[in-house]
Formats: sequence, C-alpha cells, structure tokens
Amino acid sequence: MNNSEQKVVAVIMVGGPTKGTRFRPLSFNTPKPLFPLAGQPMVHHPISACKSIPNLAQIFLIGFHEEREFALYVSSISSELKIPVRYLKEDKPHGSAGGLHYFKDLIMEDTPSHIFLLNCDVCCSFPLPEMLDAHRRYGGMGTLLVIKVSAESASEFGELVADSVTKELLHYTEKPETFVSDLINCGVYVFTPEIFKVIHDIRTQHEDRANLHTLSSYDALRLATKTPTKDFVRLDQDILSPLAGKKQLYTYETMDFWEQIKTPAMSLKCSALYLAQFRFNSPGLLACGDGIKNPTVVGDVYIHPSAKVHPTAKIGPNVSISANVRIAAGVRLISCIILDDAEIQENAFVMYAIVGWKSSLGKWARVQGEGDYKRKLGITILGEAVTVEDEVVVVNSIVLPNKVLNISVQEEIIL
Repeated sequence: MNNSEQKVVAVIMVGGPTKGTRFRPLSFNTPKPLFPLAGQPMVHHPISACKSIPNLAQIFLIGFHEEREFALYVSSISSELKIPVRYLKEDKPHGSAGGLHYFKDLIMEDTPSHIFLLNCDVCCSFPLPEMLDAHRRYGGMGTLLVIKVSAESASEFGELVADSVTKELLHYTEKPETFVSDLINCGVYVFTPEIFKVIHDIRTQHEDRANLHTLSSYDALRLATKTPTKDFVRLDQDILSPLAGKKQLYTYETMDFWEQIKTPAMSLKCSALYLAQFRFNSPGLLACGDGIKNPTVVGDVYIHPSAKVHPTAKIGPNVSISANVRIAAGVRLISCIILDDAEIQENAFVMYAIVGWKSSLGKWARVQGEGDYKRKLGITILGEAVTVEDEVVVVNSIVLPNKVLNISVQEEIIL
C-alpha cells in the first residue's frame, strides 16, 4: 500500500480532574481542554491541526473527564470537520503511553499505518504533515517534535540530544537537575503501530518485576505506594529514554512558536499566539472595525458573533470576546479574555486579565495585570460571577467565583 492510501489516526491526551489544579479557578467551571483560547476550546486547536494530516481516519480524545462534559463538543466538531472524533474515558490513570495501549483495539480498528499522539495543553502551530513526511524518511518507529529554548528554561521540560545530521534521538532525560541540552520535547509525536508492542513489553517487564520476589506484607505495602501499577507506562521515562540511541526514535525541529498551557496566565499568552496564527490560516475569524459603526479594533482580536460591543469601545491587540458578552461605551480592552455572558460597563479598562463567565465590571472600573505570564499573580483572573463595582481597581489578583469587590485590591487572592 503506498503512502497516499495509508490511513492515519490521531490521539489527543486531554487529562482530567486528577490533574489541572494549577488552572483554578477557571477549571471550576469547565474542563481545562474546553477553556477558550482565541475564541475556540483549547482542544480545538490541535484537533483542527489534525485536519491537515493526509488520509486521517479518526481522532480520539483520551482522558478522565466525564463523557457528558465532552459529548456536545465532540458531536459538533465531528460535524464541522467531517471526521469522526471520539472521546474515550480511562477508568484510572495509565500514564501517557499506557492510556494509548489501553484503547489499542479502538485505535487500530482502521488498521492505520501511523498514529499521531498529541497533548492537549500544548500550544504550537502543529506541523503534522511535515512531521509525517520526515518520519517516513527516517524510517524509525517514532518521531517527536522538538524545539530549542533558552538554557535557563530547558530544565522545566524533557531535554534531549539528537544527531545533527540524521536527527536520531540519542539521549533523553525528563526535567534533569543539571543542564543537558537546549533542545526539548514538545509533546507531539507520530508512531508506527510498533509502539504498541513496545508498550506491551514494558508492561510485561513491570509484571515480571512485581512477581520476582515474594515480599513481606510491609515491603509489599511500601512498594505499592511508590510503584505504579503494571499497566502504568510513561512515554518519557519508559520509552523515550530507554530507546534513545537505538535507531528507533527521531526528531523534527519546529522553528515556530511553542508553549505549554499549565496556568491561566499561560492560557492568556497562548490565546494571543493563536490569534496571531489566525491572520495566516483563518483571517475570517478576526474582527475588524474603524470606530464608526463597529468598535475600533487594534491588532488581532476575536469577537463572538453574539457579543454586543459599543462602537466607541476600543479593542485590542490580543483580545478574545466570548458569547453574549456586553461591552458598553468607552471601554478599553487590551490583552485579555472575556468569557461568556460577562458585562463591562461604560469606560471600564481591562488589560492582561481574564474576566470570568457572568462577571460584571462597573463604570470606570480597572481590572489589570502586569503581563508576567510566569508569575502566579502576573495577570488578574476573575472567576465566575464576580462583580467589580464602579471605580474599583483590581491589580495582579485572583478572585474566586461569586465575590463582590467594592474596594480596590492589589497582589491578592480573594477566597
């Protein structure tokens, strides 16, 4: 079968309630993968990128969220892309590779020649067709997307060494204590079905190791609390590290943007990156306006069709306005996300902030951050149904849902 006939499937790991605590208070309302970046759910961006993969048969989402939370979105995106998208709920954590193996029969039902594996909380341009072409040239079992970062930040990720000519993965270590390389793992992969045999062998090794010794009840209890179950297989430590240097894994380096979305602050930064990408691949999603019949729009801005924005408002750059938002006269919005059903009254100002669902800002109110995406209080976050009264100023603060602010606050977490 030639390349033009070989089917491909994509798997996107979406995590679940057992993780994602750093995304609070926004994850109180909606599963993190469905939180909107540039007006689209976080998971929508990798799903849309998968549409460009030749001969894509299916897209699978794997996670711990309840199926009902994804049902509506999965149905709508399947219709929109005209490609089956299925949500598969894990019964327990199996690890990044173990989860793939757990649903092996479903993933392989179309007998694909290749399997893409993506992480939902990655923000990048997802050069998937280029990765697939490179992977076929390399002839290995797997290819991972990599990028160069600053030496200072590399230790936060999986660092790796690759052959400068063949691009073979020579060495891999997850979050090393000492500097190894400024080349890191982006969390985007393409594999041949041989990956399932590798995972199976590792599971067997785990089982053999567990059965090797008859342990005292004390030792068995101690190991049970420290050692994952036999079907818990991690892609990084259990597969990438041991197979590095064995001519099975290769790298494809992206020169484009890449970020990991672990916190609300990073979601604001990544929303701006996706808005900038729209200019090239989806310009119709970007708003425009000259301040006459429509608001003045500066730079990259998304405004949901149901939102009502006064013509005297000035919006942008890097602003995303969700459904049924109401923006009054004289409002100024810069680098922010305004979520569904929020109301911003006359002459209010929002910058480097996320305004929660059904929240309300009074007249001349100011909600702002300094724009430091790595600091816990580098932006301001208002949870659901927060009311900021007239002329109140909120700076670099996190406000949990259902609070009323009638005095100004700075560098505070309002519980």
